[in-house]
Amino acid sequence: MPPKVKITKQEIVAATLSLLREQGEQAMNARSIAAAIGCSTQPIFSNFDSLDDLQKAVYAAAYDHYYGFLTREMESGQYPPYKAFGMAYIRFAKEEKQLFRVLFMCDRKGQDLLPSSDYSQSVDMIMKANGISKEEAERWHLEMWCFVHGIGTILATSYLSLDPELISSMLSDVYHGLRAKYVKEETV
Repeated sequence: MPPKVKITKQEIVAATLSLLREQGEQAMNARSIAAAIGCSTQPIFSNFDSLDDLQKAVYAAAYDHYYGFLTREMESGQYPPYKAFGMAYIRFAKEEKQLFRVLFMCDRKGQDLLPSSDYSQSVDMIMKANGISKEEAERWHLEMWCFVHGIGTILATSYLSLDPELISSMLSDVYHGLRAKYVKEETV
């Protein structure tokens, strides 16, 4: 009798993430995942207590993938750090439409929404660059993020196609408008 092939948690998460990237959330069911791996559903339920547990692991992997976009954009040096976060978010929406929809275009009512590390970093960047309070920086970032999220949604849904240079210019315009609102320059 041939030996049993052990399918690991990591392989299941990777296959499920791949399905999610290609087909969206509707593909996250035991049969689709098993078919993608080439096995029965048994290894899925041997490795995870429930599909909810698998979903949590896959979402964590999806966020890791998103954070990779942030890191690469920051490290490229093409944009100032705060702008790099916005450009990475938008690029993620364009290049990873299904993941963007799952992570950022979902109903979050009733969820405990703790600030993410990119949120905290963004608020800190605004505070340090502009000498404003944390409360002002949080409001500024919320306003900026709503704009960035709108562009991301436009691209994730293929509503419009926007050129990266135009997007960069638009982000600068909004940033400078918010700066004029929050930073009171002293006149001599």
